[in-house]
Amino acid sequence: MTISIDYYTFLGSPWAYLGSRRLEAMLARHGATARIIPMDAANVFSVSGGLPLAKRAPQRQAYRLVDLARWRDYLEVPLNLQPKFFPRPEALPARLVIGLRDAGGATAGEDAIRLAHAVMRAVWAEERDITDDATLDTILAENGFDAAACRAAAGSAAVSQAYAQGTEQANAAQVFGAPSYVLDGEIFWGQDRLDFLDRALARRTGK
Repeated sequence: MTISIDYYTFLGSPWAYLGSRRLEAMLARHGATARIIPMDAANVFSVSGGLPLAKRAPQRQAYRLVDLARWRDYLEVPLNLQPKFFPRPEALPARLVIGLRDAGGATAGEDAIRLAHAVMRAVWAEERDITDDATLDTILAENGFDAAACRAAAGSAAVSQAYAQGTEQANAAQVFGAPSYVLDGEIFWGQDRLDFLDRALARRTGK
């Protein structure tokens, strides 16, 4: 039986971006799958008591940059600490990801994660504006997706409803930040908890 995790994320999260390659490799190694669930950050923060970056205390903002640099260098992942196009609204790229996820087909889940990680990389490594229509179309094309078809799906009422439901699901699961990986009801919050997730998957899969 294939093991599956719920992968809750904000598409603008540098921490989700830092964990993206390792998550994909881990899933492949264990023969596991993930259902990506983009969340509305403002909603999740309002429910859980979190604050958007601009409203956090200066010392917290300063330490965040220090820690991002540490992880960037340790993981050898390209990352601009203060990218040109951050923060940006995430609703449209989130709906594009959900549209792919819910399209059906054998690779739908993998396709959705691949697009989500391409969007994160665009923000944090490539200085691209994910709210620009032409940029999003280019990202879709670069990853082998039909931009017009993806946009049509993203604009549907079903996908908008799924986005809202995913955020509600996150709140019900006690998720309060991104990335959060949930396995059998157990939350692993942050890319720095991927080693714990790896061990939990190994216990279940024997790999």
